[in-house]
Amino acid sequence: MAEGGHAGLAVVVMGVSASGKSTMGRELAVRLGAAFLDADDFHSEANRRKMAAGIPLTDEDRGPWLDEVGRALAAAAPPAGAVLACSALRRAYRDRLRAAVPGVAFIHLAAPEGRLAERAERRKGHFMPASLLDSQYATLEPLQSDERGLTLDATAPVEGLVAEAVRWLRR
Repeated sequence: MAEGGHAGLAVVVMGVSASGKSTMGRELAVRLGAAFLDADDFHSEANRRKMAAGIPLTDEDRGPWLDEVGRALAAAAPPAGAVLACSALRRAYRDRLRAAVPGVAFIHLAAPEGRLAERAERRKGHFMPASLLDSQYATLEPLQSDERGLTLDATAPVEGLVAEAVRWLRR
């Protein structure tokens, strides 16, 4: 059942590959009665091929993708709100999303390096190989104190993560 009071809210569930962004994002969207978007759906074929070959994306690769994702989030947020699953690893990437959607909230699903490797290895049919986790951790810049955000343990059960996120968003 959707919970009211979240009209126009934009939330990004962020983190490295295999942190559970899409799973939590979908559940959070259902709980909020909001639209769900997955940033992976907006990657160009060139970006997908590059990642599938084990080559990390550069900032130049990510720029047009982030702009498109930001536009999609801005369009989806009104009237019922939207939740986006997106790595958003660097502050500059989050700033780019914030430029498109002022007031966006970030929920960082964090886990120590190595804890998500097994989860990434088990995923079937995903273009992002587990071998790119190291480059993602090297790129990751955790949320800063001036960013509207919440950091949660990516290894915790999804139901608890969603409940904690909803409590935080209500404040």
